[in-house]
Amino acid sequence: MLLSNLNLLATAPGGVARLRELILTLAVQGKLVPQDPKDEPASELLKKIRAEKDRLIAESKIRRDKPLVEIADEEKPFGLPVGWEWVRLGTLTNISTGKLDANAAVPDGQYPFFTCSNTPLSINSYSFDCEAVLLAGNGDFNLKHYTGKFDAYQRTYVIEPIWLDLRFLYFTLSKYIGELTKNQRGSAIPYLKLGDITNPLIPIPPFAEQSRIVTRVEELMRLCDALEAKGQLEATQHAQLVSTLLGTLTESETPAQLADNWHRIATHFDLLLDRPEAVDALEQTILQLAVRGLLVPQDPQDEPASELLKKIRAEKDKLIAEGKLKRDKPLPPIAEDEQPFALRLGWVWARVGSIGVTQTGGTPASSKPEYFDGNFPFIGPGQMTLAGKILPPEKFISDRGRLESAVAEPRDILMVCIGGSIGKCAAATYATAFNQQINSIHPVLASSEYVLNAMSASEFMAEVVSTATGSATPIISKGKWDLLLLPLPPLAEQSRIITRVAQLRRLCADLRQLLSASQSTQALLAVALISEVVAS
Repeated sequence: MLLSNLNLLATAPGGVARLRELILTLAVQGKLVPQDPKDEPASELLKKIRAEKDRLIAESKIRRDKPLVEIADEEKPFGLPVGWEWVRLGTLTNISTGKLDANAAVPDGQYPFFTCSNTPLSINSYSFDCEAVLLAGNGDFNLKHYTGKFDAYQRTYVIEPIWLDLRFLYFTLSKYIGELTKNQRGSAIPYLKLGDITNPLIPIPPFAEQSRIVTRVEELMRLCDALEAKGQLEATQHAQLVSTLLGTLTESETPAQLADNWHRIATHFDLLLDRPEAVDALEQTILQLAVRGLLVPQDPQDEPASELLKKIRAEKDKLIAEGKLKRDKPLPPIAEDEQPFALRLGWVWARVGSIGVTQTGGTPASSKPEYFDGNFPFIGPGQMTLAGKILPPEKFISDRGRLESAVAEPRDILMVCIGGSIGKCAAATYATAFNQQINSIHPVLASSEYVLNAMSASEFMAEVVSTATGSATPIISKGKWDLLLLPLPPLAEQSRIITRVAQLRRLCADLRQLLSASQSTQALLAVALISEVVAS
């Protein structure tokens, strides 16, 4: 699992082939594109396929197919997404063979003539006028797909999809070619019988999803083509590849699935971690996994987050009663359809305003110099970096000026709420006033470090942007910011998450610094990173 330089990948044995194999694996497991619950499930598609085959049989356009053995649970190699089905290939297709000898080929024929050879041949007649995947029944068992008029050699299998996307069938069979050919017969020249290719299992998604999968697979295969041709990917191509592969990790629903997905892409880290922006993407993925409860184990003895919310509310009421805090407005309950994803046991969705004390900054009037003759720090978005740090202040205000602004204490979370850098956030490391372009939260009882991690995750950032109003200058008011959702784990688990995220981010930082170092050093860091992630 050693990392190699991306520029050497195209010449490395099997480098791009490994990537193509991974793409097809993710495609047939439903991990390349999101599922849409509105799609008609594959179970309904199977009914349409059966009805269409019966119609074609009644019209004598295809032969009656033999009943296939029912699929047993132990035959299924892995679980499928909701709406998918395991099906035998013969159920989905009409499979026939050509009738001609290879010698039937002629020079400059009008139609393609498909044989078991990859050499292009032609003929002046045709027996087929359809779309089909063609499988060489002996030799190297090569696959291709074609639509139109053609003829075929007697050992070439013509596999016609029925109510299936031809390209999806082709990509799926490309992935399962080993399964299709494992029962090959003969020794000198291996060959396949019809029964050998009707029985293998094929995973089938809803019809609409097939098209989405094909589009994504073709995009990624073009990246593979570019990698083979040029030996490296352009920045936008590389970003697309990174986004797709790391995106499969955040689709994990359990730690076991995460470990499986990590191991699946681990051998392709040579394609991912070869430039700083790729490590940035990995670090963002770590944050998304953290707020899904997938980085550390859950402890059933932890007090659930629902109890933590009650304690936060009680503490805020106490501060209000003591005159230390203004009474906040009640926040609406969280509807089920608002929740972005399912949470782990003991977690709850919480609105930002329910986790702590929030405020918006303010700028003292510049026409009053007495507001700016002090030494108290005053910052704006310019002092907040994309890396989540707060730089030293460039302006200072007086005690009178503080009354015209808002003050964040150390560990309070600040987030830019207007303009092009909206969503940029950081934790205060010193007491400071801040201007009206920033919202802040002082977490009550909840971990400030955890809240910062959750607010730094891309999904929360996207929620901020989508909630903002204004096109030229987007802005999110404190009222709308208070309503945004954060996934809240038990307090004890927050501490475990903080520790694990800090460990992994240190490894990411080390990897950024050592990208120009030897391949062996990069390999040690990547292996350590993978081990840390799946160690839960």
